[in-house]
Amino acid sequence: MIKNVIWVTILAIVLTIITQIGGIILFISISLNPLIKRKIEIKRNRILARISCFLLFYLLATFLIVPIIAKPFGRVALPIIEQQKLKPLNFLTCLLNRHYVNPEMKAIAMDIASDMNRKFPETRLNYLEANFPFIDGFPLIPHLSHNDGKKLDLAFAYISNETRLPTNDTPSPFGYGICEEPRANEKNTALLCSSQGRWQYSLLKKFMPQSRKAHFIFDSTRTKAIVNAFAAQNNIGKIFIEPHLKTRLNLTNDKIRFHGCQAVRHDDHIHVQLR
Repeated sequence: MIKNVIWVTILAIVLTIITQIGGIILFISISLNPLIKRKIEIKRNRILARISCFLLFYLLATFLIVPIIAKPFGRVALPIIEQQKLKPLNFLTCLLNRHYVNPEMKAIAMDIASDMNRKFPETRLNYLEANFPFIDGFPLIPHLSHNDGKKLDLAFAYISNETRLPTNDTPSPFGYGICEEPRANEKNTALLCSSQGRWQYSLLKKFMPQSRKAHFIFDSTRTKAIVNAFAAQNNIGKIFIEPHLKTRLNLTNDKIRFHGCQAVRHDDHIHVQLR
């Protein structure tokens, strides 16, 4: 009995860290265990029923209840539908409730996505991770600062190496971990940070297979347009991108800056945040 309680507690903590609401949903679904035990005799079927209850409650909460409750906390969900000009690069971001921002950030991102679509037809702005729906200061692990509704990560734009045409796909299915490496004549911040013992700086790259990179070409034109569009917004306070890309793309706005060796490298995505 005690062992079961320990394992349930550990699972609840992990689910809370990953999704913010998963631990609560787990305990709600567990409350139905006595009813399931009375109604279902076969142990295997009881286990399947318990898992099904959790998944059902979690999906209902994530897509129907949480968006409503999040509004009093000053958070709104970014668009989920694939056809939107602003869309999640990976649906898992939304399934884990990591796609919430405050209304101001959403409005800015939506406007820029529409503008990008006008300037570059069929372009969709891919967002990565943003914030959880509730409570300022609640950490969005592994990010250091995505905890107040003001932060948003965006994918770079790419060209297909096969067709030589712009694409909305990216080499990394999550947008992180496949980097636009510095050239020989560019500042290598990743090497500098690693030499200072910052082991985490290039950690994501080690977990992401690099073979898909061969199918893509970094789209400097559209990526530069995305960064400059956010930099032009008065309420955007900071934009993080790796220094060698800031130089390569001739990005001159003072809002565009180095994030520091305590973070992870930003030559695989763009970080924007409100003032």
